[in-house]
Amino acid sequence: MKKSILVTGSAGFIGANLVLKLLDNETDVQIVGIDNMNDYYDVSLKEFRLSEIEKKSKESSCEWTFLKGNIADKELIENIFVKYAPSVVVNLAAQAGVRYSITNPDVYIESNLIGFYNILEACRNHPVDHLVYASSSSVYGSNKKVPYSTDDKVDNPVSLYAATKKSNELLAHSYSKLYDIPSTGLRFFTVYGPAGRPDMAYFGFTNKLLKGETIKIFNFGNCKRDFTYVDDIVEGVMRVMKKPPQKETGEDGLPVPPYAVYNIGNSSPENLLDFVDILQQELISAGVLPQDYDFEAHKELVPMQPGDVPVTFSDTSALERDFGFKPTTSLREGLRRFAKWYKEFYNC
Repeated sequence: MKKSILVTGSAGFIGANLVLKLLDNETDVQIVGIDNMNDYYDVSLKEFRLSEIEKKSKESSCEWTFLKGNIADKELIENIFVKYAPSVVVNLAAQAGVRYSITNPDVYIESNLIGFYNILEACRNHPVDHLVYASSSSVYGSNKKVPYSTDDKVDNPVSLYAATKKSNELLAHSYSKLYDIPSTGLRFFTVYGPAGRPDMAYFGFTNKLLKGETIKIFNFGNCKRDFTYVDDIVEGVMRVMKKPPQKETGEDGLPVPPYAVYNIGNSSPENLLDFVDILQQELISAGVLPQDYDFEAHKELVPMQPGDVPVTFSDTSALERDFGFKPTTSLREGLRRFAKWYKEFYNC
């Protein structure tokens, strides 16, 4: 049987980019993707990503299989593990978004807790070499100490979304301890890029500006975000996948949990006002907005929203130490690539 890699959330922003990279870099591997294709945002974007994967798969020596389904369906997940016996599982399926978790909590419990539990149970009953899963910088809540380190306590989430991601880390730790499952959690910091999520600021701002609507800049522009380009995120995931935590036995005769958590971020937080200024420059340069666009007339400074935090700032020293990798794509370069993609995709 071919070596098999399971990527959940494979029509999602990070998931699709990871599958594309795997098809480029792996040899003679079966890549299995699952996604429920929900309508949290424009499904045509997910379909576009899948079409790009289909094209790439025709040029690859790897075999690509896509399954439409929900990781909260325990029987489906069990059947996937029985049929494909994945040696590596990358769990990127999740309900994302801080603000949406305030108004629609049910979907977060279903996907981020029940779905993740089903993945853990499958890894327990069908042992894998490595479980890699998406956590989030949101777990740091309103921690005052920056940059955020994985050694910091993260016991005070300020949104349900953050609480579910911290729960993932706790559940993974217990399964690693009890069942010797090598697992690595990755705390992603504000991921952006072409064909990203429309609910993210850079994408939503672009949509609004193009329609002549006003964009709201929270905390009166005094927020800072550690924007991380999607290719850097994927490179980090690829490196982590190939190096699971070592299995060891502790003094109690039980496994020392083969468990790790890393930050993946740019370690260079940008002020939101600077960010929107770079964004509008690149949108004008790409021809998405006209040269004489009156940007000042289309922005509004507003208070902080519930669940938001004033700053995100990643300490990636552990990632650099263990994998020799640090994200390097500048915000301007990343937004330039997004603006060019947006111009082409929406033909504007």
